[in-house]
Amino acid sequence: MDSETLARVGYLAIILVALGGWVMVEFRQRMGQALRMAMAWGLIFVGVVAGYGLWSDIRQDILPMQTLSQDGAIEVPRSQDGHYYLTLTINGTAVPFMVDTGASGMVLAGPDAARLGIDPASLSFLGEASTANGIVRSARVTLPLVELGPFRHQDFRAYVTEGALEQSLLGMDYLGLFRMEFSGNQLILRQ
Repeated sequence: MDSETLARVGYLAIILVALGGWVMVEFRQRMGQALRMAMAWGLIFVGVVAGYGLWSDIRQDILPMQTLSQDGAIEVPRSQDGHYYLTLTINGTAVPFMVDTGASGMVLAGPDAARLGIDPASLSFLGEASTANGIVRSARVTLPLVELGPFRHQDFRAYVTEGALEQSLLGMDYLGLFRMEFSGNQLILRQ
C-alpha cells in the first residue's frame, strides 16, 4: 500500500470511529434500534450500488438502441413509449434522435446543437417550422459529417429551433436516404 492509500484508509478509519462513537453515545440504551437502522441504511446502500452496476442492462430495456444486422441493415426496436430512437454520430459526437416521420427535416434540440459546437446566438432564425406545439423559428445549419452505423453522409442540412425542444428529431430528409421497413416492433433501415 502506498502512502496516499494508507492516508485515505486512516482518514476513513477516523471517520468510522467518530461515527461509531456517536452511535454508541446516542443509542446506548437502544442498541437494538441502532442495529436495525444500520441494517436498513446498509441495505439501501447495497441497493444503490446494485442499481448503478446494473444500469447498462436496465438502460437497454428502458431505451433500446439500434443494432447493425448481418446483412448491413440498421434495426431499431420500438421503445416502451411507442417511438423509435436512433443515435447518430455527428462530427464524432453521439446525438440521440427520436424518429419523426411527420417532420420534414433533421431538427437539433438546443443542448444537442451546443454539444456539436453550434452557438445558437450566432444563428439567424429566419425560417419557420410548424410543430405540434405551434410555430417555431428555425435556423439552417450544415453538418459536415453524419454517420449511422456504416452509412456516412457529408454536408447534411439540418435545423436548430429557437424554441424549447427536449429531443432532437430525425425527419424525412434523413430517413428518405434509406429504405424503411416496419416489421413487428422494429424499424429497419437499409441503403
